[in-house]
Amino acid sequence: MPTPNLAATFDHTLLRPDCTETQIIQLCQEARQHGFASACVPPCHVALAARELDGSGVAVCTVIGFPLGYSSGRVKFREAEIAMAEGATELDMVLNVSLLKSGQLDAVKAEIEDLADLADVHNSLLKVIIETALLSEEELETAARLCAEAGAHFVKTSTGFASRGASVADVEALRRVLPAGVRIKASGGIRTREQALALLAAGADRLGTSNSLAILQEDENAPS
Repeated sequence: MPTPNLAATFDHTLLRPDCTETQIIQLCQEARQHGFASACVPPCHVALAARELDGSGVAVCTVIGFPLGYSSGRVKFREAEIAMAEGATELDMVLNVSLLKSGQLDAVKAEIEDLADLADVHNSLLKVIIETALLSEEELETAARLCAEAGAHFVKTSTGFASRGASVADVEALRRVLPAGVRIKASGGIRTREQALALLAAGADRLGTSNSLAILQEDENAPS
């Protein structure tokens, strides 16, 4: 039988560099129609998405420091301020993997903390993308711990621009490390209903995908 509320776990996503305003409008219309958790759009299209989704109950999500994460914390902070002023209520910020691997853990934590505090002031959500494809098991655990300590609301697996996206093993590892109050967003390479259900079963709370409609179609056609 169809999985209850599967649509409500999706951050319906379009982050290609060549996306158009027409495509963003279509994305928002689809998100509204199907009751997705959010529409995740590039920062330059936040205001457009906010207008399209006004009154729908679907959140406007955007990315910060995307996709590489090594812009300065001050730049990310300002980018987040602008995004929320234009209507974003969910921010997917890329963790500074370069600083993490350099052992500058206090700097990494401070950057997350600044944006988490800003999000709290605006009643918004901060999701921190740790890019699991680039991390060792120890680094993944360290990144997850820093996110939790800094007040992030979600830890997100991937940008979708690295060598691989979300895996069940990554989600399981994050769930073991993170306190119950910190949620998990799995993203990158989620193309099938089977993948989506496996990631949710492993402990993911949200799924970031550009394949939301195809997955829902599979769900509707699943045998009862």
